[in-house]
Amino acid sequence: MAQYRMDWQGQKLAEQLMQIMLLAFAVIAFVSGYVMASFKMMVLIYAVGVVLTTLLTVPNWPFYNRHALIWLDPSEAEKHPKPQPSANVTQKKKPVKK
Repeated sequence: MAQYRMDWQGQKLAEQLMQIMLLAFAVIAFVSGYVMASFKMMVLIYAVGVVLTTLLTVPNWPFYNRHALIWLDPSEAEKHPKPQPSANVTQKKKPVKK
């Protein structure tokens, strides 16, 4: 089985889908519970919405990995030295007296 890792845009999409779906199911559940005068039906509809939202947003589905990050190969990373802090950055400036 292929390994899918959620990228940054996929995380944003999952978060937005979760918020939209939970809000939509909350409104639908409230309205239907009010019309039917049934608290039990309201809770049941919202619970179904939570389960569907969880099934859609929690697993790492392939469509959450459309913008995969390309990491530098470790052997290639060793060829490029890490940047060193310059001497000017480490020194503190003297306070100006007025």
